[in-house]
Amino acid sequence: MKRIIWLCMIFLILPVFNLHAADYTGKSINAKLASEEIEGDFMTVWARNFSDHMRTWSGGKIRIDVYPYGTLGATGDINELAQMGIVQFVFSDHAWISSFVPQAQALALNYIFPSENVPEVLDWMARHGRFLPLLEKAFRKRGLVPLALMFEGWQWVSSRKDIRTPEDMKGLKLRLMSSKMLVENYKAFGASPTPMAYGEVYSGLQMGLIDAQVNPLFAAHSMKFYEVQDYFILLKGEPFIGIPTVNQRFFDRLPEKVQQEMRKFWIDAILPAGDWINERNALDREKMKAAKPSLTFIEIDDETAAQFAQMAKTVYPLYRDIGGDGADELLNALIADIENAKKALRMNEPSQ
Repeated sequence: MKRIIWLCMIFLILPVFNLHAADYTGKSINAKLASEEIEGDFMTVWARNFSDHMRTWSGGKIRIDVYPYGTLGATGDINELAQMGIVQFVFSDHAWISSFVPQAQALALNYIFPSENVPEVLDWMARHGRFLPLLEKAFRKRGLVPLALMFEGWQWVSSRKDIRTPEDMKGLKLRLMSSKMLVENYKAFGASPTPMAYGEVYSGLQMGLIDAQVNPLFAAHSMKFYEVQDYFILLKGEPFIGIPTVNQRFFDRLPEKVQQEMRKFWIDAILPAGDWINERNALDREKMKAAKPSLTFIEIDDETAAQFAQMAKTVYPLYRDIGGDGADELLNALIADIENAKKALRMNEPSQ
């Protein structure tokens, strides 16, 4: 009886599978995707969703193998592998990939996005804005193509000391991702920023080489940074933005229909992925508090956020030099896209 039920289920599924198979009738495609994050974290989860989608859509002809953080090297390594075409896809963030595409550092500017509805803003930008097409031109000059901009939650500062004002940031030895703009941002806040590989952060905190680090909550939980920290502070200025990216040479050789489907998947994923990560970050915050009840989570008030925002804006002009060719146009497009998205979404947040 069980076997009959099982066979019936197969026959029910087959017509759906064949419908998807009809969507792509070309040659088989095999590719590798290197993720910046460990198994179970945002980038790797959504990379696997992408892989599953393309396999189903192609009737099994498109196979994309996903490699979590550490399996193919450190964060800088995997971006280089994608640029060289040794792996075809990389899921990286706006900061690490800026070592290869400096224009991406526009996304590292603090207090440029609104403090709410970032996934909705990114979704509008991807569908209607000028920034992503301009960013693609910059990426293509480095042999890469960005497919979307994904919200992974807000960046939190974790520290051994209580931080509630800009004064409390002075002299703080703070680990950041590798980005010149991020370094300048946190220097403006009075900190002493130090770029460091993701896999070295825990030991750096444990041994006192650094006092603090910046990451979204899910990363602090997965990498257990909370074990060697006492405070988590939300400054409300820096969304963590992931950029699913593909090697240009590989991508341009794909059938146009496949290219369109890949872009469509990531753009359509912006909103559901935003919901997913908001739930995940809230859950991981509870888990960290349960594991270490002494942890204190602090969200600065609007008045203090405005103080940090004024400091952050002093480094915006540096982007013109750090961002390279077309930096002015990219920054203007980013600011305009965000403002237009807020209008379209009827967000009435006062500008900071």
